[in-house]
Amino acid sequence: MATTAAPAPGQTPTAGGSYAAGEQTGIWSWLATVDHKRIGTLYLWTALSFFIVGGIEAFIIRLQLMRPNGQVVSAEVYNQLFTMHGTTMVFLVIMPLSAAFFNYLIPLQIGARDVAFPRLNAFSYWVYLFGGVFMTIPIFFGAAPNGGWFGYAPLTTMQFSGGLNIDFWVIGLQILGISSLAAAFNFITTIINMRAPGMTLMRMPIFTWMSFIVQFLLILAFPAITIALVFLQFDRFFGTQFYEIAAGADPLLWQHLFWVFGHPEVYILILPAFGLASEILPTFSKKPLFGYNVMVYSGIMIGFLGFGVWAHHMFAVGMGATADTIFSMATMLIGIPTGVKIFNWIATMWGGQIRFTVAMKFAIALVALFTIGGISGVMHSSPPTDLQQTDTYFIVAHFHYVLFGGSIMGIMGGIYFYYPKMTGRYMSEKIGNWHFWLFFIGMNLTFFPMHFSGMLGMPRRIYSYDVGQGWETFNFQSTIGVMIQGLGLILFVYNFLKSKKTGAVAPGDAWGAGTLEWSIPSPPPEYNFAQLPVVTSRYPLWDLKHPEMTAGLAHSGPDAMTVTDSHATPMHEETEYKNAADLGIPMPFPTIKPLFTALFLVLMFSGLLFIHLDLFPVALTIMIGCAAAFVGSLYGWLTSPLE
Repeated sequence: MATTAAPAPGQTPTAGGSYAAGEQTGIWSWLATVDHKRIGTLYLWTALSFFIVGGIEAFIIRLQLMRPNGQVVSAEVYNQLFTMHGTTMVFLVIMPLSAAFFNYLIPLQIGARDVAFPRLNAFSYWVYLFGGVFMTIPIFFGAAPNGGWFGYAPLTTMQFSGGLNIDFWVIGLQILGISSLAAAFNFITTIINMRAPGMTLMRMPIFTWMSFIVQFLLILAFPAITIALVFLQFDRFFGTQFYEIAAGADPLLWQHLFWVFGHPEVYILILPAFGLASEILPTFSKKPLFGYNVMVYSGIMIGFLGFGVWAHHMFAVGMGATADTIFSMATMLIGIPTGVKIFNWIATMWGGQIRFTVAMKFAIALVALFTIGGISGVMHSSPPTDLQQTDTYFIVAHFHYVLFGGSIMGIMGGIYFYYPKMTGRYMSEKIGNWHFWLFFIGMNLTFFPMHFSGMLGMPRRIYSYDVGQGWETFNFQSTIGVMIQGLGLILFVYNFLKSKKTGAVAPGDAWGAGTLEWSIPSPPPEYNFAQLPVVTSRYPLWDLKHPEMTAGLAHSGPDAMTVTDSHATPMHEETEYKNAADLGIPMPFPTIKPLFTALFLVLMFSGLLFIHLDLFPVALTIMIGCAAAFVGSLYGWLTSPLE
């Protein structure tokens, strides 16, 4: 990573869009930032905004289904709502919320000053933002994607979906894939090459380990859905017949390509939450994580086996006994490393001095609720059972216990846990407790009844239903549950915004944790560590402050770190932070060029929409013009000095 020393604060950007570095203020500083902490903050704010959008979509869906023969929205609007709810929550909320923690925490946890490629990191965020806006805006014009978040072909080919709706989905997912792949290569490089001295792989915090696994899942899974999307795009725009059965195409091609991506995607969504829970539970149990090595190996095994279970989504398509048996066995097998994590978390808490903070409650909720979702998932490893449950609300219940009960609960716990590190202030525990219980009660009231309505035959994606099906009570309960969750979300937003200004001031080591990110001030200075720490243990802070807690683990040497009043800091840390230049620490220049590169990339993709409208000259003009601007911005980015 090429870097430069930072001059005094308050410098203005040069004509080329770069600063003379140092910490900046104002909107421009956020548009041009390449600081991993600020980019993580941008991911967090943006993903939480999309979370509100996805929550509103879910609320309208449940209002429509609250009573038989609902008339809240039309069938077409309903199709758009459930398509965009699934797409928003998977691609615009949970994945980028995880990315917020990747960006903010990984360099801090491994003792680095930044990521390997700061500008690529900024580019990844801006592509995500513009891609998310590209996919979300059409819902306000009645043109949002309407073929389900899974986009099954041939349903999504021109013959059955002739409008622009599916085009926004196809193009938008390809844009978001670019963002994810750019981030994945960046974090893999960062974790491999930029760990502090002594930070071996088996001394990395579990969150960094789970994040490391996720990056490999991303670069291996996204090409599959990219191929599927490109095939569909060519079918829609240029008349090819990759999914045309009459032309001899395999009707199951889309399903195989989508689910080869789609099931590793489940672990892309859940493993970061597992990592966050594995940071929270030891801290508030005052015990090291039980079975660290096994937790790492089980995470690797989950990632490996995740590519071998995709066709359990396809037991109903008639693959044959051999394929059904193979994927059934693989699905049962993947439950083993997942179950290992559950028991290790329980063993971590067993005998510990537990503090029931809001973050701890969310982490414990993850363990409990994900277990429910995991058990119903194992049920689907049996093809005869799955055949009865597939495409019913039983699957909706299972899916949400995994992704809401697992991913969202873990991420919420992570927000409460790391909010003091990010802002220097605690979130209100009183309001947080209300938020937790409303989420916990509302989540179970929403999704648990769906097991029963599903077993009674209620189909997924149904727009309306008649009286007398036996589903009325369960749908009413689910809608009330969503309302309770909505109240909890409102309290969370209030707490999140209010605490930034009025929350109790937090020290560097806000919770008495043991890993490196808690050894520096809160919020961290621009350079993270004044002196890179020397690591000789998995819990360097506990070695120094509570060596009895890490008995049997390697202890940090006395020259590695030192402890000051309220937090441990690397040796020679400046007690009065000024800026990186005063300490002689080189830092990368901020630049706005990644933003423009991302913008022109998205505009170039959007030009494809005019092909669908039979405006080929317009499409060609937009695409060539934006491609030229993209190349120009990229050239300026790559050739402008980093120091």
